[in-house]
Amino acid sequence: MDSHTPLEQSSGTRVHDRRSSPAEAPPLEAVWARHADEVREAQRLRHRVFVGEMGATLSPPPGTEPGLDVDLYDAYCEHLLVRTLPTSHAPARVVGTYRVLTPAAARLVGGLYTDTEFDLVRLAGLRPRMAELGRSCTDADWRSGAVILLLWSSLAEFMHRNGLDLMIGCASVPMRDGGHAAASLWHQLRQAHLAPIEEQVSPRLPLPVDDLRGDLAVEPPPLIKGYLRCGAKVLGPPAWDPDFGTADLPLMLRLSDLPASYRRRFLRGG
Repeated sequence: MDSHTPLEQSSGTRVHDRRSSPAEAPPLEAVWARHADEVREAQRLRHRVFVGEMGATLSPPPGTEPGLDVDLYDAYCEHLLVRTLPTSHAPARVVGTYRVLTPAAARLVGGLYTDTEFDLVRLAGLRPRMAELGRSCTDADWRSGAVILLLWSSLAEFMHRNGLDLMIGCASVPMRDGGHAAASLWHQLRQAHLAPIEEQVSPRLPLPVDDLRGDLAVEPPPLIKGYLRCGAKVLGPPAWDPDFGTADLPLMLRLSDLPASYRRRFLRGG
């Protein structure tokens, strides 16, 4: 049976959340899941955010434990967790997560999750260097800069150590207004952040952007804004994800495009 080559992972990074004093907020650590129970903790957080907060309709494999967000790709992904350290008052708690599908793992599962939403034919030559980021979420009580910094620093180090220099994924925009904000955001971002034509992709189920308002003054969601600050490019118009009730923008980031300040922050010695 084929298996993908074991990947280098950091042993963990720690930081204090500066929202409050250490007595009120425990330190945080970023770790890569090594056991099934750690993956389940990430899946439990995802379920709370995607179903409990966003109202997503999930279709997990038969036999999935209630309260978990599970899909076909999870078994092939590396799972990054940010969790609190245990204290005398509370056990450790997963408060942030990402999953990463490497090129080798993508070949085993038959493609990227992004392939299900977009036609990526123009990116075929980039796949050996490209990892997919997905299922990003943070606990509602911990949506602070400390959690995001730990997640992104660990992701950048992971990519650097494993010789991967392209990140791809879908960034979701809520569609509570029927998609007008998402369409307006697309029209706004395409002006300054659109990838060159040879790297553009097309949605399999397009959001009908031409039938929606495109003139609203829209502030990008924090995650998208962060990606753009890091040098990410929008690969094309958004797809409509009816299960999650979102418009998904395809994004790609080259590590070489990281601004110097982010490179120093995320890639120690880079």
